[in-house]
Amino acid sequence: MTNYYLGADLGATKTHVLIADEHGIVKGFGQSGPGNHEAVGYEGFKANLHQAVKTALSLASLTPAQITGSGFGIAGYDWPVERESMLEVIDTLNLGGAVELVNDCELGLLVGSPRGWGITVVSGTGCNCRGWDETRTHFGRVTGGGLDCGEFAGASELMFMVSRAIAYEWTGRGSATALSKAFVEKYNAKDLTDLLQSLITQTVEFNPSDVRLFFQVAASGDPVALDLIRWAGHELGELANSVIRQLQFESVEFDLVQIGSMFAGNPLLSEEMKKTVYPVAPKANFIRAQEPPVVGAVLLGMQAAGQAINPLMRANLIKTITSFHKNGE
Repeated sequence: MTNYYLGADLGATKTHVLIADEHGIVKGFGQSGPGNHEAVGYEGFKANLHQAVKTALSLASLTPAQITGSGFGIAGYDWPVERESMLEVIDTLNLGGAVELVNDCELGLLVGSPRGWGITVVSGTGCNCRGWDETRTHFGRVTGGGLDCGEFAGASELMFMVSRAIAYEWTGRGSATALSKAFVEKYNAKDLTDLLQSLITQTVEFNPSDVRLFFQVAASGDPVALDLIRWAGHELGELANSVIRQLQFESVEFDLVQIGSMFAGNPLLSEEMKKTVYPVAPKANFIRAQEPPVVGAVLLGMQAAGQAINPLMRANLIKTITSFHKNGE
């Protein structure tokens, strides 16, 4: 009998579900809306997860009971107190086999590190950093609390800094920036005063997806935008340094996996991150993960079921997900 494994990547903007067999051959893929309970509540988490799982099972011509093991990487799963509530939602899927769930940040290390251990930094809508050692007995992490805990810089935090930059131009506290004109035009404001009025009275709110426009302005050479990228890269590097120190990786050769859409925005982000990390951990091996994190969720499901994972399985997952993932997009 063939074993089938399900992986789910539930982020702040989308949910991806992947099903593969014991050889790593993808059989089904599903996509739906956000899966972060902090953004859509547990009902939204449940509805979007069910939709994506239903689609993936249908494409694979499988029933929930035929799943041997499942792995879930969930944005917003930062503390043990949340585990029970999330498992209650997952249980409504009636999946067969073992289940494991982790913060979605950990999927990057599972899929991106050939070693299978090290540190992963995610910068997408939000940001996070986690890691573990070669024995997988020592773990390190940051809070995952974002702005409230002084942890930057995902797109949400970067857009906060964009708001500050254009406000500083208006008050004269900071330099003029092309960001002001770009966002005045995007939001159809009469001028910068009109835009700030709308932001402060909350009739307009910058969205994390606005980071695309930010990167376009940075690409034109705007000094303020470029400085913000350097700031973000430094902050991401400091997240990594926190976990490096927790795991005592300062003199260790390890993989440092970068995942998330922010890293595709401008190479300066990674350059500044490296400048911050290398003085602390000169043997860090930076890897920009290109594979969808949901591949890591399938590997997690395999591990949960006791399935030994070999390089061929991982290679098959990456090779065969392409058509499903593109169709899902």
